[in-house]
Amino acid sequence: MAVLELSNEDCLRLNVLVMNVEAVRIDERSMAVYGLSASGEARVQLNPTGRSDQYLRAVREFLSSFALGSPGGYPVHLNRWTRMGQARDANLAKLLMLGEPEAIAAVVCAPGLTEEIARRAWWVDPSSENARRMLACAVVVQGALGRVLAGHLIEHLPFESEPHVIIDTVRLVLQPGLIDPEVRQRLWEKGAAQSAYRIGFLEAEPNSLPLPVPARADLAPLRAALTNLATGHNPLAALLLRALDRPGQAFLATCEQVLNKLSSQDAVVALLNVLSRYFVVLRKPDEPVQDIAAIMEEAARALDAEPVVRELLDVLPELRPELLAMYALARMDEAVVTPVFARSSASGTLMRRKIEPVMRVVLAQIAALRRSAHG
Repeated sequence: MAVLELSNEDCLRLNVLVMNVEAVRIDERSMAVYGLSASGEARVQLNPTGRSDQYLRAVREFLSSFALGSPGGYPVHLNRWTRMGQARDANLAKLLMLGEPEAIAAVVCAPGLTEEIARRAWWVDPSSENARRMLACAVVVQGALGRVLAGHLIEHLPFESEPHVIIDTVRLVLQPGLIDPEVRQRLWEKGAAQSAYRIGFLEAEPNSLPLPVPARADLAPLRAALTNLATGHNPLAALLLRALDRPGQAFLATCEQVLNKLSSQDAVVALLNVLSRYFVVLRKPDEPVQDIAAIMEEAARALDAEPVVRELLDVLPELRPELLAMYALARMDEAVVTPVFARSSASGTLMRRKIEPVMRVVLAQIAALRRSAHG
């Protein structure tokens, strides 16, 4: 297939454009090329000399030759500069000149992303996916663009249907300084109907959830002893203080509510991982355990073997069920549902039925940590 050549007029105008802009965007529907400069946008209306798709290919080859030094440079570089964050920092500005969405995906995933490069990338391809990628970068979150990206994601969030996308979006926009308190409250309220919103809160703000749950009723007489042990560097005492106080009870109550109405495998996985991370200091760096019974047996053994456990139980023996629950929840991550999900793609009621034996044990551990809350 013969490759079309750019018309003389287009070649001239594109040459002027790329020499004076810092990012390029191609509008295939209107057959126009836009450039971003410090003074605003510039536009070149294309005049195809043949089929539109072939002519756009010639335009992209022209842009690749200018930015990368080779008309075939973009596909070759893309093999290395992928969405996995492998783009070299020195080449980010060049990738913005290609007018390619995949090139922008490489840019926004790059570890060396700056606020200025992010601003240009957003102009080229203002998509929700790119907004989420850029809000994973602290430099972008802390800059003026952060609130712009968060606003875009909030506006488009009602149209998202995939639980993992909703969870990630809520988690990202809840980063400090990105949204106003009233917007945060609306997101929380939406979680009453869509549990994915609440999981996003659990990931982003495990210790400051907007749920008016009091501390466990029996914490007051335990607080002095637990505080004394925590001051003496007993990590279990510190963890118990957090779990039994108001923030921890709000976290556990939210997990309990969400666990009772999960409808997708993504949501199940995310919630179990959130619970496990909350007690991560008790988790050993070994292989994931899929057998829920084995986890409970291991937790029971830990209570009899760990010196820090004996130290705490010597003072507060009545907290043995809570200690067992924390040790168990620390290991109950997504691995415990992997055997079920590996054999079934079920969702909704059928999925809940299949994982009920596992969820029953998880909920029992949460109940142990909230027992006085129900009394």
